[in-house]
Amino acid sequence: MASEPSAIAEQKAEAVDAKPLRADARRNRDRLVEVAVSVFAERGIDGSLEEIARRAGVGIGTLYRHFPTREHLVEVVYRREVEALCAAAGELAQKHPSDVALEQWMQRFVDYIATKRGLATSLRIVLTTNSTLFSDTFGRVSQALRRLVEAAVADGTIRGDVDASDVLHALGGIYSAPDTPEWRDRSRRLVKLLMDGLRFGAVKAQ
Repeated sequence: MASEPSAIAEQKAEAVDAKPLRADARRNRDRLVEVAVSVFAERGIDGSLEEIARRAGVGIGTLYRHFPTREHLVEVVYRREVEALCAAAGELAQKHPSDVALEQWMQRFVDYIATKRGLATSLRIVLTTNSTLFSDTFGRVSQALRRLVEAAVADGTIRGDVDASDVLHALGGIYSAPDTPEWRDRSRRLVKLLMDGLRFGAVKAQ
């Protein structure tokens, strides 16, 4: 499907989003987004809309009814990943000690990075029509990490001199690493090494 002028595509996307969906249509849309996350993470720019529709068990026409352009689907997928990552911070904090919650969240951050890398080319196109997308989502991710870091500092399960912005900067280095077949496994090992450093010298609160 040929690319449409961004203004027209945006109007179509808004029209689609404004329509109330039947239960079956909502299920199809949710399934398409779920599958798109996996396909973009696995194949990056090579992930095709046809493959996403096939894996989701719907026709390509159904995909285009929900997502008029590739960029519209990419933006929805990206926002969904940010929502899930930020929600995980609170869920993990309730279930685990603060340092364990932080480590598990950073491991989930690796999955988030994998999806974002797969979306990179299309996200640059989205940015031309939505200049606040990255600033808005980056702020939410930063706040989620900050809450986890501050909780771990407060109870002494990580070092007291840790700043959340430094941790985020270290995680950003994972994004910049070469995209090789072993990238994900290496990134998970790096998170463990980072946590070893954060825990070193920590004094648990009494």
